[in-house]
Amino acid sequence: MDLVVDLSERTGRTDAIYRALRTALTAGRVRSGERLPSTRELARDLGVSRASVTTAYERLAAEGFLETRAGAGTFATAAARDTPPPPRRRTPGALRPRAGWRWTAHPTSGDLPAVTYNFRAGIPDASLFPYDTWRRLLAAESRAGGPPAGTYAGPAGLPRFRAAVARYVAGSRGVHAGPDDVIATTGAQQGLDLVARVLLQPGDVVAMEDPGYPEARDLFALHGAQVVPVPVDDEGLVVADIPERARLVYTTPSHQFPLGMPLSLPRRRALLAHAARHGAAVVEDDYDSEFRRARRPLESLQALDREGRVIYVGTFSKSLLPGLRAGYLVAPSSLRDALLAARQLTDGHGAVHVQAALARFIDDGLLARHVRRASARYAERHEILLDALAALPVEPVPSAAGLHLTAYLPGDAPVGSAELVARARRRSIACESLGAFAVGPHRDGIVLGIGGAVTGSIRPGIQVLGSLLLP
Repeated sequence: MDLVVDLSERTGRTDAIYRALRTALTAGRVRSGERLPSTRELARDLGVSRASVTTAYERLAAEGFLETRAGAGTFATAAARDTPPPPRRRTPGALRPRAGWRWTAHPTSGDLPAVTYNFRAGIPDASLFPYDTWRRLLAAESRAGGPPAGTYAGPAGLPRFRAAVARYVAGSRGVHAGPDDVIATTGAQQGLDLVARVLLQPGDVVAMEDPGYPEARDLFALHGAQVVPVPVDDEGLVVADIPERARLVYTTPSHQFPLGMPLSLPRRRALLAHAARHGAAVVEDDYDSEFRRARRPLESLQALDREGRVIYVGTFSKSLLPGLRAGYLVAPSSLRDALLAARQLTDGHGAVHVQAALARFIDDGLLARHVRRASARYAERHEILLDALAALPVEPVPSAAGLHLTAYLPGDAPVGSAELVARARRRSIACESLGAFAVGPHRDGIVLGIGGAVTGSIRPGIQVLGSLLLP
């Protein structure tokens, strides 16, 4: 039996032994029916008089926590199991974090309350994932084994996984990459963190789309960067408004988050020219472009890049499942060593069996098949959502890809988007205000996801939402 007793005070030793024993019993560290040490043994171990231990045992027996069996010893009873441990006084602590480190629940977090109509953005439909196939692949790779037992994998990721990703992004997005250009991550967010660690110094300027991805904005700011919002129009990021001092430009050119339009080809060329002219890096976050509903997307920035200034960030959280925690970077060779050092020091390496199973999933054509199947389902939901929104006084923003849609509210709307979202939540509808993604001036609107929305719930949900919006 493990027992921690504070005997620093010469007086009150019996009370200290009693409290320690009672806590051990009620916390479950001593099981019902388990034999306790004899009073002589425990007194010797603690360096106290036998009388102190005997008195503590007698008090616990009187309370029903212990029983003495003649010739056998002292045993814990079942009463301890049903008794909550005494409340422990907790203090908030004297330590304080650096400014800016404050946790708030993410809108897509799984620990948020369930809702009837789920229009949260950025959530794929988990029911579409081929679980049986995935379990077979994962089991096979686990049996086959990864690195030798007791060793760590390399920070770049499993070679098979990097080769499979390189082939996949080359075929689906035209990205120019070999296995050595790919670094495995636990998702896009870790990829952004690695980039910030190796490129940014406190005070560096980061240009970001506005509205844009809040977690990227917060991450760059917490690395000490000065994050400057850059407006977005119908052609995407307004390149002319990027500060000349920007060390890094973050963009979602395939499917602007959260508005949805792609970055036009002239803007893509202008952005690369700006980066070359001012010595900036460009982070291309291609977070959900697999789910296309129209023509083939424009060529990726990485494919257009001729100077090695673009860092391509991808994730399987949207195309497959967030719980897999698998993503990747495609980075210029000039950053490879620094990024590997950052990964090594902050996270070591990812789950190699997951990477191995994903490599098989990609190379066997299963990812492409899943994306085709999911794309058809999401396209159907997108059309239903557009049709349902036609009855509301809103203006949907055209979007040819992805898992969400943004709709502007009219200028004379009876409520703003923040209040509309709050009212909707009380009616068991989850959606998001466009203002949650913006820093500067912007049109008011709401962001509606289609990944977590069951097809049959879209029209009823939008009808309820409309009843809150219509006067």
